[in-house]
Amino acid sequence: MLLTFLSNERVQRILFQSAFAIVVLVFGYVLITNIQAELEGLGLEIFPFVGTTGSFPFIDIGPDFLGQRAGFSIDERAFGFDYSANDTYLRAFQTGILNTIQIALLGIVISTVIGVVVGISRLSSNWLVSTVATVYVETFRNIPLLLQLIFWYLAVFLKGPKIAESLDFFGIAFLSNRGLALPQVYSSSGSGTWIIFVGIAIVAAIAVRYLLTRRQEETGRPSYPWWASFGTFIAIAGVSFLIIGSPLSVESPTVGQFSYDGGITVTPEFAALLTGLSIYTAAFIAEIVRGSVQAIPKGQTEAAEALGLNGFQRLRLVILPQALVIIIPPLTNQYLNLTKNSSLAVAVAFKDLFDVGRITINQAGQAVPMVALIMFSYLGLSLTISAVMNFLYSRLKWRSLRQ
Repeated sequence: MLLTFLSNERVQRILFQSAFAIVVLVFGYVLITNIQAELEGLGLEIFPFVGTTGSFPFIDIGPDFLGQRAGFSIDERAFGFDYSANDTYLRAFQTGILNTIQIALLGIVISTVIGVVVGISRLSSNWLVSTVATVYVETFRNIPLLLQLIFWYLAVFLKGPKIAESLDFFGIAFLSNRGLALPQVYSSSGSGTWIIFVGIAIVAAIAVRYLLTRRQEETGRPSYPWWASFGTFIAIAGVSFLIIGSPLSVESPTVGQFSYDGGITVTPEFAALLTGLSIYTAAFIAEIVRGSVQAIPKGQTEAAEALGLNGFQRLRLVILPQALVIIIPPLTNQYLNLTKNSSLAVAVAFKDLFDVGRITINQAGQAVPMVALIMFSYLGLSLTISAVMNFLYSRLKWRSLRQ
């Protein structure tokens, strides 16, 4: 009876997985307790452990050091997050996480746009366009990212004019080696009402596009759904803006002695990191796009040509929708690489998640807990990106199977 039970394949899988999980837990317990004992012998601390000898401890990231005053400034603060040198290490770490998220989001968007354009350009029948795209890909993907970041920072963005000699763009924007100063938009009275109208405009634009697209498919006559939806949005949002009476106010920057006053400043550190990450990652995305487009059967292109579609219509309506299913899995890896590569921000003095953690370790001396926090933060960001891209992939694959 027992042998029959153990010979069951499902039972064997459960037993094997359970044994493996127990081994992993025991190994983790031994590792954590040994690290704790060694650090206590050196007079250092790990996360406060609660428990007695022989019981499995659980981790409590209490405010032993995260609640202490940070004492260092962070010039770049994403999403308007409030932080000063008098805030805690925890607040500083949160600022670093938001800076990393901002860089990752912007880098993903910019690198995707550049990568798609360059990837399609490599397939162009125009020799000049194809050659320029090939040179771009082969150049930037074969130079280490760290060197590219240093180049953009030292040789480009820090070589601008001094702040006293800033380039003046009609008095509303300034450019120097201290960064690019731009006007900043603030909400004023009536902004909440206008945001509601903007939401209505978005819904109306989507409805117009849906109806016109459906009519175009039924009649075969062009209805220009994109232009109509865009016009609908502009009309509703624009008219409501005029009726409410300027629900937004704009603050223009001014040139100070050592920095810009007012407005919003894009620092050289931020610009160098974003430029380097975007251009480097775009080279890999371009190859993904090129390979995915070439993987589509040639008969699809020939059929689109037979229907009288021009080159842009063939790409938009036939080729790219099919190529997306092939593009997304390797594209996810590039998004993850971009997010993790943002830790090289320390090379251009940009205070991201990793650099804030490094400074905290130097000042507070809590290496193990801070490294653990950094690791789990990057893990959380990576898992979030993977989840979003996997959801998108499953939806596209489901639609392709339905068709």
